[in-house]
Amino acid sequence: MCGRFSLTATPHEVQEMFGLEEIEDFPARYNIAPTQPILIVAGDRRRAEGDNRTDRRALLARWGFLPGWVKDPSEFPLLINARSETAAEKASFRAAMRHRRVLVAASGFYEWRRPPKGSKQKSTPYWIRPRAGGIVAFAGLMETYMSADGAEIDTAAILTVGPNREVAPIHDRMPVVIDPQDFSRWLDCLNQEPRHVADLMAPAPDGYFEAIRVSDLVNKVANAGPEVQAPATEAAPVEEPSKPAKRAPKPKAADGPPDQMKLF
Repeated sequence: MCGRFSLTATPHEVQEMFGLEEIEDFPARYNIAPTQPILIVAGDRRRAEGDNRTDRRALLARWGFLPGWVKDPSEFPLLINARSETAAEKASFRAAMRHRRVLVAASGFYEWRRPPKGSKQKSTPYWIRPRAGGIVAFAGLMETYMSADGAEIDTAAILTVGPNREVAPIHDRMPVVIDPQDFSRWLDCLNQEPRHVADLMAPAPDGYFEAIRVSDLVNKVANAGPEVQAPATEAAPVEEPSKPAKRAPKPKAADGPPDQMKLF
């Protein structure tokens, strides 16, 4: 599961990473939470005859996927993640997996190691980032939802997969990471069906990430500064759990689509 992440790269760095022709300015964000706007990269097929290249554009989407057939968002579960193993068959994600695959720009993500059942200990937060630094691209899905009054809002979810070596002691799921060399293939929904990109939905290679124990500041969405990524004073060792990590509780559904441009 991925329930919080960060994007602290500069707009220029994001533009270079994803090969964007242009991008609007945005601030560093250290504690991105569900229902907030997230930066995604989508591919647009060039219209010129015989030109099979794909343009890429950056846009904002509400983190919380809403299928087009939903009638009342307030009564629909908040879908911030989609299991990569089953997304192509699930009614909520099937169309997006075929037609609207995107990349989610991030600097890393947060995960909580849950204590054993019955323990009085608190969950332990970790900041999980690329060991080499830089930007990471999560595999995502998007859907443009139209409300009853005709208002449109772009929504998105992050695809998840089983953990690699660094994440396994903390949680049993992690975001799917797409390598830059595979950006075009992942975004090419015209020529690449879900079965053609299934090989991309695998755990990141062992050693790609590093997990840093951080303080409980990250637990509160209101804490949105760089202090949430500071290593905890007393770092807790990461040990292999005796049982699979307990899933994080599902986020509560939002009351309705917010203004997706408000927080940028």
